[in-house]
Amino acid sequence: MSEAPPPPKNTRRFPRTPVALLVQYRFDSFEDFTTEYSVDLSPGGIFLRTDATPELGSMVELQFSLKGGSQLIEAIGKVTRVMPAEGATPGGIGVEFLHSDPESRALIEKLCGVLPPR
Repeated sequence: MSEAPPPPKNTRRFPRTPVALLVQYRFDSFEDFTTEYSVDLSPGGIFLRTDATPELGSMVELQFSLKGGSQLIEAIGKVTRVMPAEGATPGGIGVEFLHSDPESRALIEKLCGVLPPR
């Protein structure tokens, strides 16, 4: 009888914060923005619920507001995970943040409860 394989190692740099934010995104600067909800967020990236299946490594432009809607967060990211929909489980994409302004980073860290390094 064989043993079950060990669980996959968690290689994430930041813990995820479950949060449903309305996120506008596009893969090409000539495309219109598409709007979907996030599943979770961290200072390192975001997971979006979507049926889109871009190639890994695709660049994506993101825009979203926090609950109050007073400040727009903009970021450029790279698709690092594509999960196709499976039965009743919706699909989604994981996006690693590559570039965002300092104000946007600070808002994301605050929402996620991450303290900046001293």
